[in-house]
Amino acid sequence: MKITRIETFLVPPRWLFCRVETGDGVAGWGEPIVEGRAEPVRAAVHVLAEYLIGRDPLRIEDHWQVMANGGFYRGGPVRSSALAGLDQALWDIAGKAYGAPVHALLGGPVRDRVRVYSWVGGDEPAELAEGIGARLEAGFTAVKMNASGRMPALATAADIAGVVERVALAREILGSARDLAVDFHGRVSAADARRILPLIAEFQPMFAEEPVLPDRPHLLPGVVAASSVPVATGERLYSRWDFRAALEAGVAVVQPDLSHAGGISETRRIAALAEVWDAKLAPHCPLGPLALAASLQVAFATPNFLIQEQSIGLHYNGGADLLDYVADPAVFRFTDGYVSRPEAPGLGVEIDEAAVRRADQAGHAWRNPIWRHDDGGPAEW
Repeated sequence: MKITRIETFLVPPRWLFCRVETGDGVAGWGEPIVEGRAEPVRAAVHVLAEYLIGRDPLRIEDHWQVMANGGFYRGGPVRSSALAGLDQALWDIAGKAYGAPVHALLGGPVRDRVRVYSWVGGDEPAELAEGIGARLEAGFTAVKMNASGRMPALATAADIAGVVERVALAREILGSARDLAVDFHGRVSAADARRILPLIAEFQPMFAEEPVLPDRPHLLPGVVAASSVPVATGERLYSRWDFRAALEAGVAVVQPDLSHAGGISETRRIAALAEVWDAKLAPHCPLGPLALAASLQVAFATPNFLIQEQSIGLHYNGGADLLDYVADPAVFRFTDGYVSRPEAPGLGVEIDEAAVRRADQAGHAWRNPIWRHDDGGPAEW
């Protein structure tokens, strides 16, 4: 079996898919994307494809090592994301070639179903009650909200009170039997994180995500020590080496994104590393069907897995949604907040290739918003 062709598809609302085809007629799909930077990732996929064409797709680890480390300059979000999507596609091919789901190739499942959570807003408090109510009606038992909208360089008393009020409202609606995660999105300073986390501890968040920016791991120990709230991070970390400092700082939950952090191969290694520090895996995934399918394959085979993010109905998905590109949406059917184990070969999801090719003709140029402070200076989005 040899790889004969690699294609990429720029699909709305903000995703990039890749398709790796073999001479035997087996094709694998992956999702290599940096949200807002799809075009350079697409170019990087085709640069890496120069190496893969003509090679055996089943030598996944060897290909991963060459694509990750074969160049003098390594790492970074664009290269790691291009590698991630190709890695997903190679695992998809392997599963189809062996007639088994990827989780079987990773050692077999350790659970029968995976718990998922849904995003409910939080930039504006008015969004929360309606958003949480809709998710509860859909059967979810866990949600994630933004802690705030735009935050100043140092929060005022009113800013801090606003965060606490949002979290209190969410907990009141959810009750004590359901879980709430709070995403700071790197919007607050470390000093403000140390002030805010103790104030929301009484509402028992499942975790507080990205309370400091990912390029400042030296500030994490103080933030972790400031309260009993479990700290989570990792959507903007791209390798096991990136995660080491966060784990040493005492984070409780690691959140690698399977479309950013080297795909299935590297996320498995990150999860194993996290076990050393008794940390749990909760993959970041506000993306499309292939990223979610790859995340679930890892989740079913990973002992220290906690919960899976998914993006169906996410506010970013204007004009198109995850299920628009799936031939059989039943694979992502959520029952009582869980998804059942997929048994189809490969990633376990059948992509509607015709829909993808049509979508690529329109393409997209999604960019994240640019926020500014009241004085005109740039703010964290």
